[in-house]
Amino acid sequence: MEYVYAALLLNATEKDINEENVTAVLSAAGVDVDDARVKALIASLEDVDIEEAIATAAVAAAPAAGAAAPAAEEAEEEEEEEEEEEEAEEAAAAGLGALFG
Repeated sequence: MEYVYAALLLNATEKDINEENVTAVLSAAGVDVDDARVKALIASLEDVDIEEAIATAAVAAAPAAGAAAPAAEEAEEEEEEEEEEEEAEEAAAAGLGALFG
């Protein structure tokens, strides 16, 4: 994960994302750098527009975050309905008990 963070940091500071810079960032952070992982990262990011990827991820995450609130409201409504049903059943049982007293 720290390799991706290094790339994001370089992107945020508008530096070139290359092997030398990624290695420098990781070394400065005290990471024991694996050259093969650095090369793999650089190769995988070759055709990626990081700003676009971040924007796409943010847009994809927004509906998921927005869906959580209605789900919570639905759960509360269901709990209220269940409580009302239980109260109605208890009242009916009490009424029957009074009949047979």
